[in-house]
Formats: sequence, C-alpha cells, structure tokens
Amino acid sequence: MQELCIDDNQKCVTKKSRKNDGTKCPIAVQHNQPYAGSMSLKTRTPPRPFGRSLRPLAALALLVGLSACHANIFDPAGDIAQRQAHLVLLSTWLMLLIIVPVMVLTVLFAWRYRATNEDATYDPEWHHSTQLELVIWSAPLAIIIALGSVTWLYTHTLDPFRPLDRISEGKPLAAGAKVLDIDVVALDWKWLFIYPEQGVASVNELALPTDRPIRFHITSASVMNSFYIPALAGQIYAMPGMTSELNAVLNKPGTYVGFSANYSGAGFSQMHFKTLGYDQSGFDSWVKTTRAGSGNLDANTYLTLEAPSIAEPVHHYASVQADLFDKIVNLCVRSGKMCQNQMAAIDARGGAGKAGLFNVAQLSYDKFGRESVSPVLPSQQAALNASLTKAFVRAMCAPGQEAKGVLAAKPPIKAPLKAEADLSLATPRSPLS
Repeated sequence: MQELCIDDNQKCVTKKSRKNDGTKCPIAVQHNQPYAGSMSLKTRTPPRPFGRSLRPLAALALLVGLSACHANIFDPAGDIAQRQAHLVLLSTWLMLLIIVPVMVLTVLFAWRYRATNEDATYDPEWHHSTQLELVIWSAPLAIIIALGSVTWLYTHTLDPFRPLDRISEGKPLAAGAKVLDIDVVALDWKWLFIYPEQGVASVNELALPTDRPIRFHITSASVMNSFYIPALAGQIYAMPGMTSELNAVLNKPGTYVGFSANYSGAGFSQMHFKTLGYDQSGFDSWVKTTRAGSGNLDANTYLTLEAPSIAEPVHHYASVQADLFDKIVNLCVRSGKMCQNQMAAIDARGGAGKAGLFNVAQLSYDKFGRESVSPVLPSQQAALNASLTKAFVRAMCAPGQEAKGVLAAKPPIKAPLKAEADLSLATPRSPLS
C-alpha cells in the first residue's frame, strides 16, 4: 500500500516528499468535509482472486491422491531394482549437499543485504576473496568426484548384460544355479513372453520364480519400445532386428506391474502386463497349467497375433515353435523371406555372384505384402508374363527340384551349375562360415 497526502490544492503528494506530483487523487481520497492542512490516506488493496484461495486445497488433494500410489522404485521386490534405488537416493543426497546450502544462502544474503538494513556492510569495491573461492570450488568438486566414482562403479555392477553374482544382499549366487531364459517380444500393443525351456508362451502375463536368476532376451516386432518392471529392474529398450538383454532376480512373491515406457502409438497407454511372482513350486504349477491348455504358437499364429490390437486380453499357448524367436529377431517369420542373419552372411562373403540369383527373390520380399506385386526375378519377367500377371515367392526350391503349384506347368527356370549352387542359400546346407 502507498501512503498519500492531500494538500490544500487537492493534489496528491507523498507524505515523505510533500511535493506536488501533478496527478489527480483517487476517488477514495475525495472528501466533502473541510480539513486543515493535510490528511494521511492509504490506497485500497484489490480483493484476492477466488482461484488463488483454492490452490492450497488443490495441492493438498494432489498429495492425498499420490499417497495411494505404491512407489515400487523405492520399495522394489528385486535385488537389481534395490541397488538401483540405492544409487538414486545416494546421488540425490550428494546433490542436496550443494543445493540446500545454496538455497539457504540465497535467502540469507537477500535478507541481510536488503536496502533497508543499515547495519550490513556496504563495500562496492569488493571483488575477490581467496577463502570464499576455495569454498565455492572445492565443495562441488569433491561432490562431483564422489558422484562420478559411485556412478561409474554402479554402471558396471548393474550392467544389464552382466550375469548375476548374488540373489540378494548377503546371499551370493549358488554354484551351478540354473538361469531361467525368457524371450520378450514387444508387439503393437501387447507383450509376448516365450519360455523356451518350458515350451510355453503367454501374452500380457509374465510369471517368474523367486530367488532364481532370470535372463530376458528382448526384441521388438515393430517400432522401438521399452520393457520396464519397476519392482524388478530398470527399463531396457526393445528394438526390431536385434536383441537386448536383462539379467535380474525377483525376491518377493506377489503381483507387480509391467509396462511400456516408450511411446509407440495409439495403444501405448494400455500396453501393460501383469508380473506374477511365485515360489518355485508355484511357478512349476503355472507352467503345468499352461501346458495343459490349448494353443500352438507357430509362425502362422504369430503373424495373426502380430496384427495391431489394443487392450489385448491375457492368453497362453501350450506349445511354441522352436525357432520362432530367432525368426522374429531376424525379421523372417513369414515364409519366403530371407532372414537378416543370412543377408549378413552373404554380405560378409562379398556377395554370391550369379549363384545368388535365387536369393534375389527372397530379398524382394516386403513385410506388408509387397511380394504379391513384385516379380520373382526381374530378368525372367518376360518368360513369366505369358501365363502370370503377378509373380511372388511362396517357397524356394533347390536347383533341379521340380517346382510345385503354379510354376509346375511353366517353362523351368535354368538352374545354376553345381559349383554355383554350392554358393546359393536356396540349397539346404550347413551355415556359412
């Protein structure tokens, strides 16, 4: 509030200066009664907006709502997540050693050296203090060194590709402990879990035994995604055409939430799955129940499952095609497509020359159906146009083998010489060396 006075000429002046500022007085200070000399008045403060009074209540409601959330990050059920939480808390405390004093000193200096404090020392020529410089630089430097050392140590200790060396604090991993391998596939918009040792699979449900080392092999069949179970370990990215790995262990039975932590499209917000923690007998019972069910996850079933869907219900498969995960990783589940590792093998050998003509047909494959409009071999399109309007790969034949189906009655394609056939991936043979 500003204190004003009214002089004999009905002009507003400040009480301190008592000088006419040439402005008219607010309506609030106009009076009809006579006065002597001058009178002291104060301007009115506008009323406080109604919305501002609700802000504390809104903040309190938010805190009450958040109190119902279970912070799995700081109360994990797995040893890896426990150590990651310890690293987060330790790093936070180290940073607070600088942040808190700086915030306190900022308020202290602003109060001590305010304009109205005549007791504070005013020294406009001051520009340097050796003691102050030592404090300013030595404390942050020491914290940075400590924080960097701790981070470096934990980064290597908690490397997701590194096999576990303990089950929990004070409980080392027993010699000969068997690791449970689980293949994880991020689909649109659901999760597929394959248990190669048990020969079963599940969608949007992950069952884990407690106190047993687990090794996840993670990939994606679509866009880049992120596999995250806060109670178990940190998030690991899932990318098509390659695998990531996560070694972890679950120490407490229970039901935990897993989800995608990387935006991947329309169904991202519902890309959740349940993580069920059992003791070993409970896990064996889950596997037995799944095997007793129905459903075979082969290539054709997988291609149907791969189609985008939102809020996919939990379901299980009693059996799984043995090489399905490898085909998913190498992007060759659909019949007729050359696998990515086969392409890499050909490139490593500098190509296959003329003997690789049969491979060109597979290379023309497209995941979304373009094989139905692309010729098998462009150089032989003229010979096929007589009877075919569309040529596409459905299966590959070994040189000299009679083709079946639509090509059986057509002029045979000249097979390569034996020496060339040895270089062709169209001929069944041992892996390329």
